[in-house]
Amino acid sequence: MLEVNGIMSAELHETLRETKFNVCIQCGTCSASCPLLVNARSPLNPRMLMLEVAYILRGINPQESLKEHSEVWDCTTCSTCSSRCPRDARPLDVIVGLRRLLLEQGLVPRNLGKMLEKVYMYGNAWGGMEDRAAWAQGLRVRLAQERGEAEKLYFVGCASSYDLRARRIARSTVHVLNSLNVEFSILGGEEKCCGGEAYSLGEKGLFEELANANLEAFERYKVKEVLTSCPHGYNAFKYRYRKAGFEVFHYTTYLTALIDSGRLMFSRKMEKTIAFHDSCYLGKHNGIYDEPRKVLESMPGVRLVEMSRSRKMSMCCEGGGGRMWHDIPGSRLSDLRVKDALESGAEIIATACPFCLLTIEDSIKTLGVENRIAVMDIMELLAECGPRLV
Repeated sequence: MLEVNGIMSAELHETLRETKFNVCIQCGTCSASCPLLVNARSPLNPRMLMLEVAYILRGINPQESLKEHSEVWDCTTCSTCSSRCPRDARPLDVIVGLRRLLLEQGLVPRNLGKMLEKVYMYGNAWGGMEDRAAWAQGLRVRLAQERGEAEKLYFVGCASSYDLRARRIARSTVHVLNSLNVEFSILGGEEKCCGGEAYSLGEKGLFEELANANLEAFERYKVKEVLTSCPHGYNAFKYRYRKAGFEVFHYTTYLTALIDSGRLMFSRKMEKTIAFHDSCYLGKHNGIYDEPRKVLESMPGVRLVEMSRSRKMSMCCEGGGGRMWHDIPGSRLSDLRVKDALESGAEIIATACPFCLLTIEDSIKTLGVENRIAVMDIMELLAECGPRLV
């Protein structure tokens, strides 16, 4: 039986057994769709990976074959390859499986290794040791511990808890929910990373630890609904958490229900031209395209325009799959996204994901176009419009 750096081939099969690499017809749609390969940002080639995994047991220097797959860390897990595959072969699952093998052998980029270590030690990728609810200072926010239960829980997420810019998303979310008389709680220090990025990096064991910790808290406080402002958390809760026992909503889907019922009104206008950037984890992973646009269009005075690449054809911001902590040479995809927005005539790029917000804002600064365009989360825009219930 062959060995790959000490891993028996049976274990290789076990790691990849849930993937569908064997139905791949080598049509090349995945590689032709990959934003990193198309824009010459990386040698990552999903089609070739599918082929090599299918024949990795040929015995031709398997150890080196595994080492040569270091490009799998470049993947943003945008799922463009899987969403467009005509055979539902899901190349992304194969990439995550390969990451798991590399990780187990210590073949992981230094920055990603440090990021995972922070998640393990502190429960968040930012390495923040301060109170996880410090962002809520001065706001009317109730901790689940105060009531002993939290039927509706706002799961804040790591970025919105610790990143100074992304904290505005959390504060705006609280402002909007309070304005709409929504009774909710947060977990504060008991909230752990959702584990979505750990899972996409192949750290399944760490993901399960985080998921179990969060699920224990959910059960302890009798959580029935979880509201998120991060699509990565939404996706993790929806697909990765077993025996969840709760419903999960991204705030755009939650607010859309209020709009459809005719109950959401605004006291101020937003006289701006806005282009919405589709989050990969809302769009390609979950098919949520209309809801964010409906929320934006409900704001009085908003002129919504579309970028040349939108919805299923949208360009990834390059922040997912651990890429917030792992940079690669070349012009970033978020730079291209800012240029797309400028061409559309937008004054504001609206996002519904903290990762998208942070990568796009960084590109706006790098490109030196702060005087021409800005990026804001939809919740920030909502808060400025003075939402209320009728």
